Amino acid sequence: MEVQAKARYLRTSPRKIRYVIDVIRGMQVEKAQQQLSFSKKQAAGLVLKLLNSAIANARHNFHIEDTTSLYIKHITADGGPILHRWRARAFGRSAPIRKRTTHITILLDTRDTETKIKKASTKKVKA
Repeated sequence: MEVQAKARYLRTSPRKIRYVIDVIRGMQVEKAQQQLSFSKKQAAGLVLKLLNSAIANARHNFHIEDTTSLYIKHITADGGPILHRWRARAFGRSAPIRKRTTHITILLDTRDTETKIKKASTKKVKA
């Protein structure tokens, strides 16, 4: 069961968000929450808020009460629209300032331990 949540038009550059999401990609949900809550990055708070929203979506929309089986299957930080501003420079010139925005998408899924055991037992061993 895949659960999705999105945060759009965040006023942080995608590069700064990607540092945080690279750490939690593929983690169990509870472990990712702990990792984000102790991170010193400003973007960690935004990602934690989105992760909590995805967990709430799993509980409310899909009636998944046991969130220990959830893990982060896919998470991306894509660029949104850029706000173009200008800064005054010497000799009457101007320099561009690009204020970037980000769209974050997170996809949670349940990890079944029974299917892992079945897959492991059906693998052929080379002699």
